[in-house]
Amino acid sequence: MNEPIKVIIADDHVLYRAGVKTALSAKTDVKVIAEADNGMHLLNMLKNTPCDVILLDIQMPIMDGIAALPEIKKICPNAKVIMLTMMDDHSMITKLMELGANSYLTKTSDSEVIYEAIKTCYEQEYFFNSLTNKALLSNLKQRNAITPQKLMQQEANLNEKEMMILKLMCEEKSTKEIADLVDLSPRTVEAIRDKLKVKTGAKSTAGLIMYAVKNKILNVEL
Repeated sequence: MNEPIKVIIADDHVLYRAGVKTALSAKTDVKVIAEADNGMHLLNMLKNTPCDVILLDIQMPIMDGIAALPEIKKICPNAKVIMLTMMDDHSMITKLMELGANSYLTKTSDSEVIYEAIKTCYEQEYFFNSLTNKALLSNLKQRNAITPQKLMQQEANLNEKEMMILKLMCEEKSTKEIADLVDLSPRTVEAIRDKLKVKTGAKSTAGLIMYAVKNKILNVEL
């Protein structure tokens, strides 16, 4: 049996933490290893407590989730971060995805959705749901309305293989699936993905997907 996915919950509501922890305790492949009640507490904890996935509340005292997110990425670059919030704020979701969040859930999400998000982020880097998709698309609509098409076409000069890999990433294929489809090693696919980030100026995979939609590499109806 593989090691369970190690999860830390950072939320200032004790009852919410307890509820999520109890719900997840029924799952054998996920384990809540620690809890924090604000961002500062979490960052101190991460220095000695490696984990796979962090459930991060946006609104917390002392240091909120938005301030904590970039710091988490510095300390634990491989940890996946799922933002928790009471609000469905499109511009906020996009900002957080660009800062490196891997998913965004409202606190009313039931435990099965939280479990699914943890597993999906751990295995495939992102968990897209109707909230994140709507936010990314509506944000792109606004940007497209403001920015003339010429400016949009940042001359990234992607070659055919890069375009292909970007399209497959947008279809939410895992690195391994992409590697099989384009007949490359997963390591090469990752190298191309990093190169794509440099070429397009995207900071994260979500940024790359937004770049693809904006530049009409993807045929997404906006």
